[in-house]
Amino acid sequence: MKFTKYPVLAAALATLAALPACTETKSAAGTETAAATAEIAADSAATATTPTAGNATAASLNNGTPATIPANQRADAATIIARPQVPILCYHQIRNWKSSDSKGAKDYIIPVDQFKAQMKMLADSGYHSILPDQLYAYLATGAPLPSKPVMLTFDDTDLDQFTVARPTLEKYGFKGVYFIMTVSLGRPRYMSKAQVKQLSDEGNVIGSHTWDHHNVKKYQGQDWVTQIEKPTKVLEEITGKKVNYFAYPFGLWNPEAIPELKKRGMDAAFILAEKRDQQDPLFTIRRIIASGYWSPRTLHNSMVQSF
Repeated sequence: MKFTKYPVLAAALATLAALPACTETKSAAGTETAAATAEIAADSAATATTPTAGNATAASLNNGTPATIPANQRADAATIIARPQVPILCYHQIRNWKSSDSKGAKDYIIPVDQFKAQMKMLADSGYHSILPDQLYAYLATGAPLPSKPVMLTFDDTDLDQFTVARPTLEKYGFKGVYFIMTVSLGRPRYMSKAQVKQLSDEGNVIGSHTWDHHNVKKYQGQDWVTQIEKPTKVLEEITGKKVNYFAYPFGLWNPEAIPELKKRGMDAAFILAEKRDQQDPLFTIRRIIASGYWSPRTLHNSMVQSF
C-alpha cells in the first residue's frame, strides 16, 4: 500500500513515532528515597478494596469469558459502577527521551529505566496483573480477583512494547493487554504480525485500537467497517482468537459508539480519565496514562487517588 495516496494518513503515521496518540495530559514530577518501596507496600495493602481470593495469582483464577456468563447472572449498570475500580495503567512509547521531544510528549514517552522501576515497584508491592476476562467477570458478577490487582495496557503497536515491556513484564510474571492499531503493523518502529501473534501465544491479550486511530466520535456509515470490523478480523486472523476488547483512540467516546461496538462483537471498551457511562459502564472502563515524568512513588499515589 502506497501511503502517498493518502496524504492525511501519511502525515499521521509520520508523527506517530514522535508523539503517542492518546491525548490525556497528566504531568507529575516526583523523587523517591530508598525507603519508598516499603512505604508503597504499606499504603497499597491498606487501600486494596476489591474482592480478592487471598494470595491466588492471576493465572490461578479462571472466571471464564463474557460468552460463558449467562445474561441473567450479569449485574446491572448501577451495581457495576458501585464496585471498586481496578487500577488500569496505559502506556505508549517506552524509550529514552530525545532533545526533540516536547514537554507534553514526555507524558506519553516513559524512559526505559523509569518503566522498569515502575514494574519493579508493582511487583515488590505485591500487585498481580489481571486480564480483561477477569476484569469483566469481576465487574459483571463480582467474581474474586487476585490480591492487589492491576491491569497493564499498551496502545498503538509501538515496537518498544515488544522489545522492552514484554521481557520486563515476563520478569515479574505479569501479563499485558496490547491494543493494536492495524495500519502500523510491520512498519518501522512498530510491531510485526508475528510479534503480535507471539504476544498472544504467550498469554497476553490483543485488543482492537482501530485501523488508523481516527476519533470514534466522528465515525459515520462505512467508518465502522473500516475502523472496527476489518481491523478486528485482521487481529483475529493473526492470533487465531476472538478479539472482543476495544480501546477508544484518544480515550474519546460517545453514547452512539457503544451499540456499534456491541454489534461488532465487543464485550467491553476502555477510555481514559473521562466519566463513565451510567447505562453501559462496561464500555467506558477507566484507565490512566502512566506519565513519563512519574517516579514509582508518584505512580502509586496516582493509582490510589484515581481508582
